[in-house]
Amino acid sequence: MEQKVLNISPIIITEEINKLIRSLLNGKALGLNGILNKVFKIAALVIAKDLAEIISHYFANRIIPENLKKFIMAVLHKEGKKDYSLLGSYRLIAFKNTLAKVLEKYVANIILKAAEEYRLLL
Repeated sequence: MEQKVLNISPIIITEEINKLIRSLLNGKALGLNGILNKVFKIAALVIAKDLAEIISHYFANRIIPENLKKFIMAVLHKEGKKDYSLLGSYRLIAFKNTLAKVLEKYVANIILKAAEEYRLLL
């Protein structure tokens, strides 16, 4: 069986960053960095090129800054459930760094494209 190599460029273009940032939902809770998605979208109009360069540097050098790895998980009970001893009676909310959300979306898109290209999702 022929082994295929997945070539992924560490260079991220500014348009890709802008697209990912625009896809963030506005009504979400603050991340650990205290930046609302709505505010991050506005700031991205000015800083997208710099973000793309920084993220490209991270990927090229295989660096994940510690502050992007941290998150807080909150557990909320769902109203009106009969039995709170069941896991389905709760929902989890993750508070993450806003930039970490963008990086996760970028990596998820790469994995999805590769899975489609190599027909891994049949």
